[in-house]
Amino acid sequence: MPDWQPETYQAVTLGAAAAAALCLLLLVFTLARLRALSRRVRRLGAGGRAPESGTDPGALRHVAVVRYDAFGDMGGRLSFSAALFDDSGDGLVISSINGRSETRTYAKSLVGLQSDHTLSPEEKDAIETARRH
Repeated sequence: MPDWQPETYQAVTLGAAAAAALCLLLLVFTLARLRALSRRVRRLGAGGRAPESGTDPGALRHVAVVRYDAFGDMGGRLSFSAALFDDSGDGLVISSINGRSETRTYAKSLVGLQSDHTLSPEEKDAIETARRH
């Protein structure tokens, strides 16, 4: 045991009590915030102000995936193109080309179902399939 004076013990005890009181206050504050957040989440889930994604025109509602063999000597249709866009045709196409030793992934933006980049036949097929759904 260190050779402390009684005043030192009192100071350490007082400091520990103050730290414990501060931790307790933080805990109470955090629980109150959590309870308020929980109430808001329940309200939104029960028909609150949040728009339903089915009626939001900006939601990525049109989605399709086309799987294919990118190279004739490989099977399993491991390559794919996926189209995701909203009612205005704004979104993206993601393609993953799977080869024997590597896989390459590309993302192309869509504005009005058109892209600044050349689209492959599979990407066009994914867009058309998503447009129909």
